[in-house]
Amino acid sequence: MNKPIYENPLCARYASRQMQHIFSPDFKFSTWRRLWIALAEAEQELGLPITDEQLDEMRAHIDDIDYAKAADYESRLRHDVMAHIRTYGDLCPKAKPIIHLGATSCYVGDNTDIIQLREGLLRIRTLLVNAIGALGAFAREHRDVPTLAYTHYQAAQPTTVGKRACLWLQDLVMDLDRLEYELSHLKLLGCKGTTGTGASFLELFGGDAEKVYALEGKIAAKMGFDACMPVSGQTYSRKVDAYVLNVLGDIAASTHKMATDLRLMAHMKEFDEPFETEQVGSSAMAYKRNPMRSERVCSLSRYVINAVRNTADTASVQWLERTLDDSANRRITLPEAFLATDGALTLIINVIRGGRIYPKVMEKHLNEEMPFMATENILMHAVTLGGDRQELHEAIRQHSQAAAARVKLEGGENDLLSRLLADPAFQLTEADLEKVLDVRKFVGLAPEQTDRFLAEYVDPILEKYADELGVEATTNV
Repeated sequence: MNKPIYENPLCARYASRQMQHIFSPDFKFSTWRRLWIALAEAEQELGLPITDEQLDEMRAHIDDIDYAKAADYESRLRHDVMAHIRTYGDLCPKAKPIIHLGATSCYVGDNTDIIQLREGLLRIRTLLVNAIGALGAFAREHRDVPTLAYTHYQAAQPTTVGKRACLWLQDLVMDLDRLEYELSHLKLLGCKGTTGTGASFLELFGGDAEKVYALEGKIAAKMGFDACMPVSGQTYSRKVDAYVLNVLGDIAASTHKMATDLRLMAHMKEFDEPFETEQVGSSAMAYKRNPMRSERVCSLSRYVINAVRNTADTASVQWLERTLDDSANRRITLPEAFLATDGALTLIINVIRGGRIYPKVMEKHLNEEMPFMATENILMHAVTLGGDRQELHEAIRQHSQAAAARVKLEGGENDLLSRLLADPAFQLTEADLEKVLDVRKFVGLAPEQTDRFLAEYVDPILEKYADELGVEATTNV
């Protein structure tokens, strides 16, 4: 009986099928074959003796990849590209002599990497736009729901739930800008040969340099790119990987921050994640509803943040025109960073779409702190009635300290307002106090800021990417 062996949890538990496909063997090796076809087509168009029959044969066998045969070749040749050239050639006997003509291994390897980076960024963009959409709807729904804001995780002035969501939204909007920048600047490596000089192609075209340059332009167009990199060694600059991973790392920082805030809100019983009918929060404490999805977002995000340094390290140690100590590292780092980011964003969408806030709990927390926050307004009110500002300030200080001591030392209720009502220096009535304590006077422009941010920044994004909205965001576990 075969027992299970290790499988990557990013695939088994977290990442979408779409992202898994982008970094799958089928996508990789079929892209190698499409690149070989693009090369052969371009070479034919520029005058090399390649026949239509050979090209048709190659086109007929893009997806029927014999992985067992390729593995057998690689076990003997110790070279993955040559193994797949042989495997493809066995299917295309007429085209076999011209497959990979003039190219080096990085022609298929690095160009495919760039294509995978592009497709991965497009998938991340779709998830990012859907996260922005979910948060936008959340912010609009709760634009004027008052909640206690915190600085240093200590009670500060009130804000609204919608305005807080705009803080998360703004980070994601900035991330989308960075993603679009890198996506628009991606270029193919092209076909520059073993050290980037194009010498093999110059030989093929009898010294005609213009045909060498034209070859790259044709291949770029056939693969859906505007251009190839102007210069290279054998590989494209590994700084490209670092730039792309920085985008993922920035998204991960945003999702981590947001998920951490949701965990803090869950602790205060102001927010709950989606919770399934039979979901178990703890094997020991049956009553618990842990924010496990947000915790998982933080876990995956932290992994991505740390992967960024890996790509910078790799870029820094590329010797001269190339070295191979990047290969094994990149096979792990690049796919896993995309898979983890995919998982984190999917969870964020899931949590926001299905989460629930508790305004009554928020109101309770506001009421606990409102006596302290209202003191400045009470002070101004008493001064308008003829009181001495400095004397009143000292009285508030003393009453506040006494009320705080009652809360902290005795576990009692905050009785500051009762103390101020009873102090004749403030000339306060119950009606005056009710007006002063209207929480909506304390949230400032939070609802209006929410409306303006959504209208000026979020809605145009949702309109621009309308075709990408509505993505499914289910969780495996």
